[in-house]
Amino acid sequence: MKIEGYLFAFIALFLVPVTVVYWLLSEDPTGTTCLALSIGLAFMVGYYLLFTARRMDERPEDRPNAEISEGSGEVGFFAPHSWWPIALGAAFSVTLIGTVIGPFLAAIGALFLTIAVCGLLFEYYVGINRSQAQTLGQLAAQGDRPTSNRKFLGE
Repeated sequence: MKIEGYLFAFIALFLVPVTVVYWLLSEDPTGTTCLALSIGLAFMVGYYLLFTARRMDERPEDRPNAEISEGSGEVGFFAPHSWWPIALGAAFSVTLIGTVIGPFLAAIGALFLTIAVCGLLFEYYVGINRSQAQTLGQLAAQGDRPTSNRKFLGE
């Protein structure tokens, strides 16, 4: 994480003179404000990454003598498939169109957006996919059994 932290710190330092030069040449308050906020954003991300890197063990990416095989292994659980992002995009589109056409459509879109966000968040906690985020050993330890013998919903 040190490399990423230094990268964002460099971006923040680079944007300081860019913002000053931009203000002196253009005297545009909007662009100067955007650049100043970009400095703050890059600084916050860089500070967080450097602060977190100090508290963690060194990753293979941070060591120059690391081997490629040291970075292998399980990274985490990633959903193999999901229909909820499509529903989320459609609901967001209806909500934005509703802000242009009328508040009634925006309210319907907001309702659909809430349902889609909840569906995306709780996809692996209820229904047929409930046990996909857990291993069979974890389920057995909890005294639970899988909701389906199929690996994916579409099989």
